[in-house]
Amino acid sequence: MHYIAHVTFLESVGAAVRTQRERRGWSRRELAATSGVSERFLAQLETGDGNISLRRFAEVAHSLGTTPAALLATEPAGDKPIALLGVRGAGKSTIGAALAKKLDYRFVELDQEIEAATGLSLGDVFTMHGEAYYRRVEREVLARLLAEPTPTVLATGGSIVNDPTTYALLRSRARTIFLRAKPEDHWNRVVAQGDQRPMAENPHAFEELRGLIAARSKLYARADRTIETSGRTARQVVAEIAGAL
Repeated sequence: MHYIAHVTFLESVGAAVRTQRERRGWSRRELAATSGVSERFLAQLETGDGNISLRRFAEVAHSLGTTPAALLATEPAGDKPIALLGVRGAGKSTIGAALAKKLDYRFVELDQEIEAATGLSLGDVFTMHGEAYYRRVEREVLARLLAEPTPTVLATGGSIVNDPTTYALLRSRARTIFLRAKPEDHWNRVVAQGDQRPMAENPHAFEELRGLIAARSKLYARADRTIETSGRTARQVVAEIAGAL
């Protein structure tokens, strides 16, 4: 248990370092040149693998225009946000909105905030700028939302778990809940929303969905809690989450 907490703390500190570096528009090479810490070690630090000395850590912090204390302050004041995880069709929007209403929290969808920040749809973000740009904006928007004092229920994008740094930031500063469902339920919910594209454009879409869920299962399992949603109403799921909190 102590080992897990230690790893999570290092990951959250690394995420803070990376966020500050990217806000300045620096590459790791530029930060290495400024701080005197090797580029290779900075990569380890940002992924939670580096056990840096206090002196070196202070040099990194000062190069980023901040302090070691600020980078170590990974827990914001007040109630932690509640972050819902899962593949599309997990029910994050429906359950998130209902949970926020029940708890008197605000409800925020991360993808919508990314679109507002870029002035583009998610599809256009990927088409025009690529995934690396999307991941950077995703991390910056998430860091801003997590730092705000308003109690929040946050619906995340399904692929957020694929970015180790962003996922570490999320897990360190929010109560994470994985909404688990059978592949058939994911599929049926998307179709019920009126989206026929999965079937019309890709005859292998369902098998790809099944593979996607399987591939991400271990990452989603790192959430603080897993809630089953298959065969249950949104009200039942909301009641269980509220009770667990």
